[in-house]
Amino acid sequence: MTFPPRIAFLGTPQSAVPSLAVLAEVGSVQFVVTRPDRPRGRSGRPQPSPVKAVAGELAIEVYEANRGRDLRPEWFADLDLAVVVAFGLLIPAEVLSRPAHGFINVHFSLLPRWRGASPVTAAIFAGDGETGVTIIRLDAGLDTGPILSAASTPIGPRETGGALTVRLAAIGAELLATTVPDLVGSRIEEVEQPAMGATYAPRLTKQDLRFDLDGDPLTNFRKVRALAPKPGVRLDLETGPIRLLAVSPSADQVERGRLQIIDDRVWLGCGGGSVELLEVQPAGRNPMPASDWARGWRTTPTVKQ
Repeated sequence: MTFPPRIAFLGTPQSAVPSLAVLAEVGSVQFVVTRPDRPRGRSGRPQPSPVKAVAGELAIEVYEANRGRDLRPEWFADLDLAVVVAFGLLIPAEVLSRPAHGFINVHFSLLPRWRGASPVTAAIFAGDGETGVTIIRLDAGLDTGPILSAASTPIGPRETGGALTVRLAAIGAELLATTVPDLVGSRIEEVEQPAMGATYAPRLTKQDLRFDLDGDPLTNFRKVRALAPKPGVRLDLETGPIRLLAVSPSADQVERGRLQIIDDRVWLGCGGGSVELLEVQPAGRNPMPASDWARGWRTTPTVKQ
C-alpha cells in the first residue's frame, strides 16, 4: 500500500461532498467519478454536480458515468481503495475487485434496515425513531456487503428528509475519517450483515410524491417530512399543482379532499382527519407560509380527486 492511500471517489449530490473533503485530507484522491452535468435552475443550462464542482476546486481529475458499464476497470487498477457515497449506480463485478482494498460505501441507514436508493425517506416515512450511517464493503448485492463501521443518531419528531440528510452526510464523513485509515492499515474486523431485519427502500415513484387523500393524517405528515424540502409532496388543484413543505396532523374532521380556512389557518381533509398546511410552494413561486398563500385566494381552490 502507498501512503497516503491512493483513493477514487464516486458520488454526485451535495450529501457526498463532506466525504470527499475528508478523503482529500486522509488520503490522496486520484480522481472522482460523478454523474454527467444536468440542466438546473430556471436557465435550464447544464450544471456540474456538487461533487464535480468541489473536485474542480480541489484540482482533482473528474470522470463522468451515466451507467455502470461506463466505469472502466483500468481506472481503478493501481488504487488502494474506492469510496462510494450517493453515486446511484451499481458497480460491475469486474470493477469491484480492482482496488487493493476494494470498494466501500457510505450508506445513510443502519444496515440491514433500509437497503436501497432512498433510505432517509424510508426511515422517516416508517416513523423510525433512530437511523444512522453504515460503512460497508461493496459486494455484488444491493447494500448487502459486510459492515466496517457504523454510527447511530435519533430522528427528530419533526425533522425533514433534507435536514436529516445533511446531518447524516456529516456523520458519514466523520466516520469515514477513521474507517479509511483503519481499513488500509488492516485494523478492522468486518462483520457480516444479519439476515434478520433487512428492509428495502426502493426508488421513489411519481405516486410516492403525491399527497394521499385517502391516507391518514399521521401517514401524510410523515410523507411531507420525508420529502421536504425537495422534491416535496405534490397536491393537484384545479388551478395548478402546489408542493407541500410542512404540515401538522390533526384528528379534526374536514371533508376528504377539501381545503378549509379556520381562524386564518389552512386545513386539508384526508382519511380519518386532516392536516394543517404550514408551508407551501405554488408553481413558479418561492416557499411561503400557507396562511399567506391563502390570503391570495379569490375563491377556495378545488382539489383534484
